[in-house]
Amino acid sequence: MRTTRALAVSATAVAALGLAAPTAAAWDNPSNIVAMPSVIARGGQLTVTVDGCPKGGTMTSKAFPPATLSPIHGSNETSKGTATINSNATPGSYDITVTCDGKTLTKPAAFTVIGGVRGGLGGSSSSGATPTDMAIGGGLVALALIGGGVFWMRRRSESKI
Repeated sequence: MRTTRALAVSATAVAALGLAAPTAAAWDNPSNIVAMPSVIARGGQLTVTVDGCPKGGTMTSKAFPPATLSPIHGSNETSKGTATINSNATPGSYDITVTCDGKTLTKPAAFTVIGGVRGGLGGSSSSGATPTDMAIGGGLVALALIGGGVFWMRRRSESKI
C-alpha cells in the first residue's frame, strides 16, 4: 500500500514537472546572459550567449564596441555574439547590456578584464633562451654526465669483485 502511494506521488510530481517545462522554456524577454571566458585580457575575444532573444540583437559594454547577436540555428530562443575587448580597457569588472526586440537586459559584472603583468627582474621580453638560461642548462647537462659516469664506473668496479 505504501509503495503504491509513493509511486502515485512520484508520478504526479514527474507529470507536473513535465507540464511546467515547456512554459519555462518559452521566454519573451532576454534572460540569462553568459559571457565566456569570464576573465579575459585586453584584446581578447569574448563570446556572449543570451537566452530569450530569438531574432538576435545587440550587446554593448564599456569594454568593447557595440556588437551584434545572431540567432543560433537549432535553438528557438538563443542568440550568440562575439566582441573584441578594447586594447585600452582598464582592468576590472564590466557590465553587459543586451537589446533584443526593443527589450533591454543588463548583467552587472558579467566579465572581468585583466591587465598586463608587472615584471621586475624576472620578467622577460626577449624571445628564446638568455645567456643565463644557457649557463644553467649547460651546468645541469654537465652534472648529469658526471653523475652518469660515476654511476657506470662504480657498477663496473662492483662486477670485478
